[in-house]
Amino acid sequence: MKWMTRMAGGLLVAVALLATTTSAARQADVEVKAAYVAPVPLLWKVSGRQGSELYLLGSFHLLKPSDYPLSQDVDAAFAASQRLLFELSPEEMNSPSLPVQMAQAAMRRDGSELKDDLDAETWQRLQDWSQANNMPLQGLVGLKPWFVGLTISVVQMTRQGLDPQAGLDRHMMTLAAEAGKPAEGLETAASQISMLDGMSAEEQRQMLREALEQVDKGDLQSRALHDAWRRGDAAMLWQDMAADMRRQYPGLYQRINVARNDAWLAPLQQRLQAGQGTTLVVVGAMHLLGEDGVVEKLRAKGYPVQRICNACEL
Repeated sequence: MKWMTRMAGGLLVAVALLATTTSAARQADVEVKAAYVAPVPLLWKVSGRQGSELYLLGSFHLLKPSDYPLSQDVDAAFAASQRLLFELSPEEMNSPSLPVQMAQAAMRRDGSELKDDLDAETWQRLQDWSQANNMPLQGLVGLKPWFVGLTISVVQMTRQGLDPQAGLDRHMMTLAAEAGKPAEGLETAASQISMLDGMSAEEQRQMLREALEQVDKGDLQSRALHDAWRRGDAAMLWQDMAADMRRQYPGLYQRINVARNDAWLAPLQQRLQAGQGTTLVVVGAMHLLGEDGVVEKLRAKGYPVQRICNACEL
């Protein structure tokens, strides 16, 4: 499993680290717009009581400027919505204290060092990566493996032009602010950080090992997932972002995906009650897909659900 690419469609707080680390690595997007085709949206409409509705939009937390403008389907859903709902509230997502909270959680406080958690091969590869990227190893030894693994993936993904500032969540938060539409969060940053910091020692070691392996393999997987998101390919994203994680790491999958999806059902159903109007919900694409996704969970509770995708009908 390649951790950061799954985080790009699953855990919004991870991009807080990206947003504060990548300004020097961002690449200008110079693709020609003459033949531009908007991304096919992962967008569903859920009908509630007496006109109350939800639009569910699957996000990729890191995108490129060339991924905009969005589909007219998304524009219409935004225009029809009185309010928006994200994984995190815009206030928390944009707070300067968020990356500080992550860094504090990642600090080792028991007197041990990063080397103590790693096998000899992984430690050597980390030393090589540190030297090649001009990042002093001394700055990493006091941190936990999950944070170091994210940091390595940050550098790799931004070199591909993927930018947390261009992520769909941030884009929609900006639109909501400009339009004066209220926006809230489904959970807190503290709860997401706790999920990362609560990974087992072996899960953290695996995360760091795979981040280093991905450096050697280049950007094939993140390109493939980004392309699948642009195509609106729900089946491929489910297989490569969620089903594989469920097979290899069932405990982590349960915490990161299933438990959170289940916790979101109550506030989503509340918004489907009479008089609640229309809400646009923007969450990581992984949370909407497959039998464990929010889409199927709401359908199983009897709500009419349809995918909104004019491009899919062409």
